[in-house]
Amino acid sequence: MTLQLPPAIAAYFSVDRAGDIDAILACFTEDASVLDEGKMHQGHDAVRAWKAKSSAAYNYVSAPFAATSDTDQTIVTSRLTGDFPGSPLDLRYFFTLRAGKIAALEIKP
Repeated sequence: MTLQLPPAIAAYFSVDRAGDIDAILACFTEDASVLDEGKMHQGHDAVRAWKAKSSAAYNYVSAPFAATSDTDQTIVTSRLTGDFPGSPLDLRYFFTLRAGKIAALEIKP
């Protein structure tokens, strides 16, 4: 079964596999925020730094397998498998979209 995700979210997971940080940033609004591991990253420069750091620290594959949405958010559950402690790990991604791009992302275990 293939998940039906909004285009920006589908693109995020697709380009994350490829490790293309510029393509990942294209999925986000200029003022986007990402909350991951208890740290807030606000704006393109901070999101770029967050993604570059996490991509350099670990080799991983993220495989989305469930999604729900309401009027405000799309919540995607994805299995991360890689060379990090606790692998594999299921994470929930809380996406808020604006004008077809990711305006906010919160990642939780």
